[in-house]
Amino acid sequence: MDSGVPKRRRSWKPRGARVQVSAAADSKNILVMGGTRFIGVFLSRLLVKEGHQVTLFTRGKAPITQQLPGESDAEYADFSSKIQHLKGDRMDFEFVKTSLAAKGYDVVYDINGREAVEVEPIIDALPNLEQYIYCSSAGVYLKSDLLPHCEADAVDPKSRHKGKLETESLLTARGVNWTSIRPVYIYGPLNYNPVEEWFFHRLKAGRPIPIPGAGNQITQLGHVKDLATAFNLVLGNPKASQQIFNISGAKYVTFDGLARACAKAGGFPEPELVHYKPKDFDFGKKKAFPFRDQHFFASIEKATRELGWTPEFDLVEGLTDSYNLDFGRGTFRKAADFTTDDMILGKKLATV
Repeated sequence: MDSGVPKRRRSWKPRGARVQVSAAADSKNILVMGGTRFIGVFLSRLLVKEGHQVTLFTRGKAPITQQLPGESDAEYADFSSKIQHLKGDRMDFEFVKTSLAAKGYDVVYDINGREAVEVEPIIDALPNLEQYIYCSSAGVYLKSDLLPHCEADAVDPKSRHKGKLETESLLTARGVNWTSIRPVYIYGPLNYNPVEEWFFHRLKAGRPIPIPGAGNQITQLGHVKDLATAFNLVLGNPKASQQIFNISGAKYVTFDGLARACAKAGGFPEPELVHYKPKDFDFGKKKAFPFRDQHFFASIEKATRELGWTPEFDLVEGLTDSYNLDFGRGTFRKAADFTTDDMILGKKLATV
């Protein structure tokens, strides 16, 4: 019987991950471009647990490893003893070519690539590369009245993510065995984008939550741990060769519904929602709301069918995981800024 109370996990054991080891056949020498901020933190742990040799390529400005909330000392010690590090700047193309050629990696996970020019030196350095797994974005799709977005849908060449489209084209042109993952909005512990954190700040302060329009805009969020599992499942998978997969949550949610889900996840009272018309305000360079003001969601049917992947977290459960392991412990990436909120609320009060 479902009590409606979000389930608590003692440890994260993604479905399907262990099955993929036998499919991959053997341990791989894997390079992860990035890996110390968010997605790569969870992905690298999965890969190490699978028995792969994992190297993180970073500029070395952040600690290479950090113990995660809920991770035992023994688990962290085991992970940190096995992870390797290659310090460098991926924009130093000659360094990338020489250092990667010397290592001869089997697989590259490119978590932080934005432009095709950043990827070409990696391909040049690794002529025997078995697979290039790329983190793209569902933001590449052309805005449409027909939703959800599917992998075969038209893309927007003027998108701010056009560099990711150009990278996919480059990988195809170079004959690389590539796989591209297109997340929608990603959330979870350590999220450096103000997604759930934006709501948690306002809930904690007991403030009304400003939401553009009628609040019935439909969007979609996917938990970072589910995303890491999907990244793991494409490794060595013939069904993932030169394929694109949308990855996100199983259900869609309205802006109003997301605010209420965040409140439930953090144990806050039902929030007061204040709707406003964005065109009535000049926020300057400040962003008043963390989501694009439109319907934006994608089908994950291809990934579930071809990869056997299914999201482990429903939305409230995933937000609860994020809150309990991050914001609820007093940690967050950006301090609260209610400047635009005050502009909205001030105008609302003046018109009452």
